[in-house]
Amino acid sequence: MCAALMDPMPWRIVRSELRLIPPLFVEQQQQHNRKRRKSHEHKAPELHGRSMTFPLRRATSEPQLKGIVTRLSSRQGFQLQMQPDGTIDGTKDEDSTYAVFNLIPVGLRVVAIQGVQTKLYLAMNNEGFLYTSEHFTPECKFKESVFENYYVTYSSMLYRQQASGRAWYLGLNKEGGIMKGNHVKKNKAAAHFIPKPLKVAMYREPSLHDLTELSRSGSGTPTKSRSASALLNGGGKSASNNDLS
Repeated sequence: MCAALMDPMPWRIVRSELRLIPPLFVEQQQQHNRKRRKSHEHKAPELHGRSMTFPLRRATSEPQLKGIVTRLSSRQGFQLQMQPDGTIDGTKDEDSTYAVFNLIPVGLRVVAIQGVQTKLYLAMNNEGFLYTSEHFTPECKFKESVFENYYVTYSSMLYRQQASGRAWYLGLNKEGGIMKGNHVKKNKAAAHFIPKPLKVAMYREPSLHDLTELSRSGSGTPTKSRSASALLNGGGKSASNNDLS
């Protein structure tokens, strides 16, 4: 121990200095803490506002669903296509821009099929007719199932045979015409498609519209005559009971 600390008088000085320093230090710390509290009080509303609003804004404006841009090749030798007037049929032209679709996941193994060029959704009504819709409705939901040999089938999530419970499928006949969903069997070539993805894409969740509201406004699910005209539009062949292959 040093001599200064051994001398009683210097030790009292050191002790007195030790008594004087802490009050100054504490006062400085208290002033610093008061400034920090005031600073936080002013900034808290801004931080609170950001934490409440930014995530909500992000959730509605940023794409959250990972899907694919793809072609759908039918086992019948056609590419499914959606023409500008809303006609749905098959084409042999593998480079057709109207044969490119957005497959948007809207549930577990459930997709919306949207034409890239037309921005219309593929839909099936309660009579099995396929049509196109500007709005995303429950009739636009299709269950995507993998069949044997990696073929994929698309069936209506809303409608099926009442007696047997058999699903209604998207299908093309041997001439490339669209078929009624209740005439398509899952084990037949008409129902089998192979997606040929072009790229992965992110999508916003489509706004689901109620069928009742749209039908009241005149823009909802088509009637039988409107559905039939959509099938025949552009020379497409209407479905018959023989179109099961």
